[in-house]
Amino acid sequence: MIQYLYLGRVAYDESLRLQAELVERRYQGRVGNVLLLLEHPPVLTLGRNANRSNVLASDALLASRGVTLHQINRGGDVTYHGPGQLVGYPIFDLRGLRNSSGSRMGPVDFVRLMEEALIRLCGVYGVRAGRIAGLTGVWCGRPAGGNSLDESRGERKIGAIGIHVSRGITSHGFAFNVTTNLDDFRLINPCGLTDRPVTSLEREMAERETAPSLESIAHRAATQFGLVFGEQIDRVGSLEDLRALGAAPQVEPEDTPLQVPPEVERLAGKPERPVRA
Repeated sequence: MIQYLYLGRVAYDESLRLQAELVERRYQGRVGNVLLLLEHPPVLTLGRNANRSNVLASDALLASRGVTLHQINRGGDVTYHGPGQLVGYPIFDLRGLRNSSGSRMGPVDFVRLMEEALIRLCGVYGVRAGRIAGLTGVWCGRPAGGNSLDESRGERKIGAIGIHVSRGITSHGFAFNVTTNLDDFRLINPCGLTDRPVTSLEREMAERETAPSLESIAHRAATQFGLVFGEQIDRVGSLEDLRALGAAPQVEPEDTPLQVPPEVERLAGKPERPVRA
């Protein structure tokens, strides 16, 4: 089961603390797989492979616009988060997941399934999206068949993905542009790319005025994650509820007999002998 929680707008520092807490709880078996869905104030994040030169704005300009900068441990280059963007942090235990061949799921398998969930999410709103070979993320553009896009410079990135895996537990995740102010991406070379623009669901939809609210699309995104990962989805009302669910470790019983052994039944059937002092 995937437990998901929509948190609304959350400061980036707070989201890092929350992810660290839930990663530890997941590792201890105190919660199941958790999908956090939220939005951030304007922030730039630099992944492990980031090149600082891909931040095009000066520190002074970033400060004047209230944009903070964070160096983090996810994969990938520089990414922008901001209002109107759905951010998802799946805290999943890869050790309990299997890929299409039945083997234990690895980080690449996990990223491909996240892409698939976002591709399907686009489809819910009538937007055709897919992948580009060699590039992580989800793209809109002229389809070449299936879930792939052609290499004709018409692709527009709608979803960025970058994860971290420690002790088999994932953190960080995806950023999906819904009604995001795309002008803010001019502060960076998104994901280090200079030849492909970004887009949003609002811009790609046939009728822009029907773009969904962030909370509405969060619930749709959770549904797509459940379908792609083959898990039931359980909406959790609050962080307090989620923490309460994990108050005690979730331990599966081992070697529990399905029936009482005959020897035990015989002992149970004998009257107890009086105890003499």
